[in-house]
Amino acid sequence: MDYSHVEDTYFEAFEGKYVRALITAPNMEILKKAAYDSTATPSAVIGRVEGGVEGFLPKSETPDGRYGAVVQYWLGGDDVDKFAFELSYRLRQDILVKPFTRVFDYADKVSDEYIEMMDIVGHCGDGYEWIIEKYNRRMINVPIAVPDFQIEEKFTLNDGIMGANFWYLCSTQEAVLRAGKKALDAIMAVEGATTPFDVCSAASKPETNFPEIGPTTNHVYCPSLKDRLGEESKVPNDINYIPEIVINATDEKAMKEAVKAGIDAVLEFEGVLAVSAGNYDGKLGDKIYNLLDLLK
Repeated sequence: MDYSHVEDTYFEAFEGKYVRALITAPNMEILKKAAYDSTATPSAVIGRVEGGVEGFLPKSETPDGRYGAVVQYWLGGDDVDKFAFELSYRLRQDILVKPFTRVFDYADKVSDEYIEMMDIVGHCGDGYEWIIEKYNRRMINVPIAVPDFQIEEKFTLNDGIMGANFWYLCSTQEAVLRAGKKALDAIMAVEGATTPFDVCSAASKPETNFPEIGPTTNHVYCPSLKDRLGEESKVPNDINYIPEIVINATDEKAMKEAVKAGIDAVLEFEGVLAVSAGNYDGKLGDKIYNLLDLLK
């Protein structure tokens, strides 16, 4: 692979906490709606839970013999109570309401930290919920109108790495979409890695003129502002689009593999003229990774 178009730069990453879960459903249509709805709205940067779909499992690999989706939910920092509160919305509003879904803990590492599901999800049964022993698990059975939703009694909480990223600088819209899809597919093949923003079109920065709305546009990398900013603009010649792919991963090994897989994928497209990364002089994360080092 020719890495001559990869900039000698770095991205910043940081530690976060995650829950790794398995959603099952009787068919792929319901499963994908539950998985993608519950992991939509990447929002860790504004103190909320964000998620990503790690991959899909065949019926032979799930506890209940149904189609499965491995998902991750993340929060930066150590506030477990806040994590549980925010996670509850994803589980109740995006999965429980989908017909015939179940959710299992799908931890990849041993941990002494857990989030109990009874208080944040189980009590959707309004006190009529009960515990069942099934699928070699302890499940909460939540009685609902399309009976019944079942979720494992507790979910393992683990530490992972958030915020890894790369930019692929494009001359055409086709390159943005086709190269991005190829990169997402390559990253999904890496166990433990997720892309909470998919292909992200809105690079941001830590400082902002409008803190009430959270991170705002990284103006020096906006192609539409190139003429307006003049020498302040950092958009290279012939570059019309600068999409970003952000990666959260269960460990550093998975993160590194995912970044390399994604960069290798985008470099195959003619309209991708360069690869770079978002960094903020240490203002975002305390873990520094050079792109070229990850590609060796």
